[in-house]
Amino acid sequence: MDLQPIFIAGRWRTGRGEEMVSRYPADGREIARLNAASLEDVEEAIGAADRAWRDPQWRGRLPHERATILYRVSELIVAQQEELARLQSLDNGKPLAETRGLVASAAATARYFAAACEVLEGELPTPRSAAVMTLSEYEPLGVVAAITPWNSPIASEMQKVAPALAAGNAVILKPAEATPLMALKLAELFEQAGLPAGLLSVLPGKGSVVGEAIARHHAVRKISFTGGTRTGRHLAAIAAGRLIPTSLELGGKSPTIVLADADLEQAARGISYGIYSSAGQACIAGARLFVQRECYQALVARVAELARGLRVGSPFAADTHLGPLISPAHRASVAAYVELAKKEGGRVLVGGEAPADSALANGSYYLPTLIEGLNNQAQVCQEEIFGPVLVAMPFDDEEELIALANDSVYGLAAGIWSRDFPRALRLARALEVGTVWINTYKTFSISTPFGGFKDSGLGREKGLQGIKAYMQQKSIYLGLSGQSNLWSD
Repeated sequence: MDLQPIFIAGRWRTGRGEEMVSRYPADGREIARLNAASLEDVEEAIGAADRAWRDPQWRGRLPHERATILYRVSELIVAQQEELARLQSLDNGKPLAETRGLVASAAATARYFAAACEVLEGELPTPRSAAVMTLSEYEPLGVVAAITPWNSPIASEMQKVAPALAAGNAVILKPAEATPLMALKLAELFEQAGLPAGLLSVLPGKGSVVGEAIARHHAVRKISFTGGTRTGRHLAAIAAGRLIPTSLELGGKSPTIVLADADLEQAARGISYGIYSSAGQACIAGARLFVQRECYQALVARVAELARGLRVGSPFAADTHLGPLISPAHRASVAAYVELAKKEGGRVLVGGEAPADSALANGSYYLPTLIEGLNNQAQVCQEEIFGPVLVAMPFDDEEELIALANDSVYGLAAGIWSRDFPRALRLARALEVGTVWINTYKTFSISTPFGGFKDSGLGREKGLQGIKAYMQQKSIYLGLSGQSNLWSD
């Protein structure tokens, strides 16, 4: 198999780092072979990026002209939607139905930030003196490090690359080691759309080598990271030492709450989707289920029934609900958590093992799993499993519920199921999380800011805040009186 080239400073060439192999999680076969970026490649890419963003060809380009490139990228994504979705499914094993949605999301993200770029305005604060006029403008930061996860590559990558470029920056994109292919395809699309050379480089490789070198480089002005909390803390420490801004979208252990007045069928289906879609490999997965005791047995029985009916199989089969986990090592980690839950006193109602189907034996598959009999202090209720594992717990009153739901180092998302909207809204305001869904789950809008509380991260992506996060504000004072500042004889 020929080596896949990588995109460095506007050129496609073989990386100078160690060899990497990309494997299809459904059967373990090799789908691509490439060389990682070397430290010399990192230096070359960042040097080119620093020159490119300062060049008047980009920095001086009017917002609507930068927006044109993003509109073109969006059109290219739409035109190649099926090809891109299939590549995403090969890259990380998500079912085709999900990857089609991720590709559509990436196209919408490019369109949104193209529009945001065109309408972004400065400010004219009212001065305290008639002798002075003030204005405040937004300018690019410079070179941005974008470090992305393996679970939703094209969507996560576009959420960083599109606003950063729209704001006038250059981007060094470091994809997850397990999923380099979508980022490289994205670079190809930006190149086709006419992005000037040097403004985007894609540097695959180990986070501890390539990601570390990028984050520590003196020319990098911002770090934007989506991934695990431990790595996020490390990158935050680097950013703090260098006094540069950082955006961190990290882990989660999201609570889902069912009140006794809820539509139980709607809730059960929403809960099932919230934890089992993407095989639970989502930071926002609703992994802790709190159900009011009056309806606990009925709701849990229905969720169990739905879980048993979910089809685990090939990402390319039309009826698949859950594809494989990303790797055998990750499946082993998920399985270890389920064994831990049993030792902690949990009862596995559904799943708790790999599927018995011999046709799936070579893939990293794991059945949708439902556990009860634990309390919120259990290790499996406090730590992120990142797999299709749901723990159900009853509660009796609202005060107890709020304490349980907030008893987590994480604060990314939550779900509430209730017909009583005033009560649901009151609960939503009491939860220490960045996003709350009421009578729905895992629905998104690119115009609505997204991010976490507590150990789930810093900063926000999406919305107008999403583009301003890649800019810095400059205030300018215009003296109108024509007089000098008189402070000495």
